Amino acid sequence: MLKITTAAATAMALVASAAHADTFAIQAGRLIVDAAAPERGPSTVIVTDGRITGIEDGATAPAGATVVDMRTKTVMPGLIDVHVHLTSDANLPWYETLRPKYSQSYAAITGVKNALITARAGFTTVRDVGSSGTSAIAVRDAVRDGSVPGPRIEVSGQPLSMIGGHADPAVGLSPELRDAIAATPEMFTVCTGTEECSKAVRRLAAEGVDLIKFMATGGVLDPGDIGLEQHFSDAEMKAIIDTAHALHLKVAAHAHGAKGIDAAVRAGVDSVEHGTFVDAQGIADMKAHGTYYVATLLAFRGAVGMIGKGLLQPSSEKKARQAFEAWGVGLNRAYKGGIKIALGTDAGVFPHGQNAQEIGLMVAKGGMTPRDALIAATKGGADLMGLSTETGTLTPGKSADLIAVDGDPLVDPNAVTHVAYVMVMGKPIPMK
Repeated sequence: MLKITTAAATAMALVASAAHADTFAIQAGRLIVDAAAPERGPSTVIVTDGRITGIEDGATAPAGATVVDMRTKTVMPGLIDVHVHLTSDANLPWYETLRPKYSQSYAAITGVKNALITARAGFTTVRDVGSSGTSAIAVRDAVRDGSVPGPRIEVSGQPLSMIGGHADPAVGLSPELRDAIAATPEMFTVCTGTEECSKAVRRLAAEGVDLIKFMATGGVLDPGDIGLEQHFSDAEMKAIIDTAHALHLKVAAHAHGAKGIDAAVRAGVDSVEHGTFVDAQGIADMKAHGTYYVATLLAFRGAVGMIGKGLLQPSSEKKARQAFEAWGVGLNRAYKGGIKIALGTDAGVFPHGQNAQEIGLMVAKGGMTPRDALIAATKGGADLMGLSTETGTLTPGKSADLIAVDGDPLVDPNAVTHVAYVMVMGKPIPMK
């Protein structure tokens, strides 16, 4: 009888495992392992079972590996967008989503469509920070389970709003319509007082969200004249953030006006979204608290593009013009002030798939260097989302989230808008 030692059995198991491993060899003409480090010349990234297992010089390939020839391209970490709305489409009249077809089911299908569009644009991780009910949760789970292709997704669900605030779904409606939707899932996130707001956070957590978003100020697309300054009280903001943090959830604050920005920062928020009119005090407090700044520069262009076309109510058009006048100013202040920055776009206000144009705007409007903009678009987003050990660089051991682009994005920020190949968690994304 043949006896097999433990060592021999282990060796045989490893050989069998390697024989069945799903291995890719992505050959690059230029390789960016880390946007903050010098790039490499011709290299090969080895991916096995969804993980980066090695990086070798030149064009090599292990036996049996699937070779991906990107020798005329730059291979780099996948981009990360921390502010999208996958279940929404741009350039719709303000009243369009009141039509019967805009159910949560329809929103989820829209989200599946936009998830693939976003992945094809080079984004391997996104954070959906505002969706109807549980529609974005359904999209996240479908992608996570492998049912549909798309980026890694984290979701906030329905944002918290004060009564009459930016995410109150009944704003601008007649009393009859407001009463009709009062029992919808979205309405529990409209809260007043610390106890109600804490309860709303807990209910969202129970639905399975990955983070909490609240409206610290008014919004550009609000249908009313409420303005862009502080909404929730200081005490309500602190209750929202403290409750979320106790549940191990990060918190993002939609914030345009200076006082609302600083109130959210002092309450301990993890990221300020938009930050349009941030002032010197806000910058100082963000620096002290380690708060992230997410500029969403593309949103300004998207909103202004809707002016004069009957897509916005008059009050929204007025606010869009005000915000556009400050386009990029807040980001420039944050950058000069040494604030941590992550790329976010507000995709859904403009058409999905254009997200990578944000990097060029961060350079042109925000005054960032191409390298620092690329760091914000990779490592910055990963750090904000708590995913630095999983993605953001092409370090062996991390998830295989990578893209191939034309040109050198460390010199030309528009290079990231020409994407030839995308891999998310070791799975190639169909590009057509």
